[in-house]
Amino acid sequence: MNAVLIAVVLMIILCLCRLNVVISLFISALVGGMIAGLSLENTISIFTSNIVDGAEVALSYALLGGFAALISYSGITDYLVTKIIKAIRAEDTNVSRIKVKVIIIISLLILSVMSQNVIPVHIAFIPIVIPPLISLFNELKMDRRLIAVIIGFGLCFPYILLPFGFGHIFQEIIQKGFEKANHPIEFNMIWKAMLIPASGYIIGLILAMFYYRKPREYRTIEVQEEENTAQLKPYVLVVTVIAILATFIVQTLIGSMIFGALAGVLVFFLSGAYAWRKLDDQFVDGIKIMAYIGVVILTANGFAGVMNKTGDVEKLVEGLTMIAGDNQFISIVLMYIIGLIVTLGIGSSFATIPIIAALFIPFGESMGLSTMALIALIGTASALGDSGSPASDSTLGPTAGLNVDGQHDHIRDTCIPNFLFYNIPLIIMGTIAALVL
Repeated sequence: MNAVLIAVVLMIILCLCRLNVVISLFISALVGGMIAGLSLENTISIFTSNIVDGAEVALSYALLGGFAALISYSGITDYLVTKIIKAIRAEDTNVSRIKVKVIIIISLLILSVMSQNVIPVHIAFIPIVIPPLISLFNELKMDRRLIAVIIGFGLCFPYILLPFGFGHIFQEIIQKGFEKANHPIEFNMIWKAMLIPASGYIIGLILAMFYYRKPREYRTIEVQEEENTAQLKPYVLVVTVIAILATFIVQTLIGSMIFGALAGVLVFFLSGAYAWRKLDDQFVDGIKIMAYIGVVILTANGFAGVMNKTGDVEKLVEGLTMIAGDNQFISIVLMYIIGLIVTLGIGSSFATIPIIAALFIPFGESMGLSTMALIALIGTASALGDSGSPASDSTLGPTAGLNVDGQHDHIRDTCIPNFLFYNIPLIIMGTIAALVL
């Protein structure tokens, strides 16, 4: 029995049964560790010692969530959404509704893509933008599964293909993985090798937009305008813009999401636009939204540490070698399946690269794969599962925004749609890339 395979499958089953993701990860890690022959004490020790690896990311998300809440508190998004809803009701025609839907889809695509590359705040934009739009989605009867897939595209497609922001980090990890495997590559080779696999995301997005095009009914939620959203004050607008710029500049110069978010938060507190007590309440509420995601990331790091310690990822590859033999096509598909299993469990494509690179590169070389094919193989295999993993921030983020009224299920409405529409095309296009490059 392979401990990694059993642990990941168990985690997915528990999540599908609606058990909390954190509890599912913890139970699966314990089961996987004990199946691999680790003692209960050793498994818990490995789990807890690896939690700290995700501490910086978790704190970053919490602070960015608080910062996002302060931006939302300025009333900009509520104001815009209220105006759009009134415009729709004033001109309630099919043409006007279709026009607004198209604008929403394009805007969310641009925002989510920019969050990875241009203004790398990652999922922190979601609590700013999505909750105020919920009433608009309900008014237009938009299927929230479509919104989850659109955001999922913007969170994953850019870092796989574009060497900027989070994409630069992702591709840098790939380059280091090749160096450790004594197969050095040039950095600019990576995005070229990922052109074909990345097209799988585009195919999946088009299919999802067609599949989820039909109206879906949700409970009506009335938009309540508070004092801060009744009208936009010019000074508040200026403060908000300065806070966003401060976050972007500090994060770019220092390279820290923590201090970038802190800079934006301080702009709000020092501006005098609101009483500190009100800002503190909003800031804490924002932290609460993102803190859960941080806890999942910490737990996923503990799970990943246990899976690495079992040594069963190597056994999976050994089994792959025996099954595939000299058949290049079967070998590639099986390697993608292993990458999918590992990433589904860990919830991070970035953390998957070091695990699979050391194993897949020598195996791929023995199969006669070219350097470009190996890059496409490693990049695609590590990205598989990020779209659809219950522990991935690419699915946790959209759910946090879309489930503010309790009408959007994390597994059924975010994970499964992202899994089906992105991972399947990725495997197909990644296989083609590994065979033709």
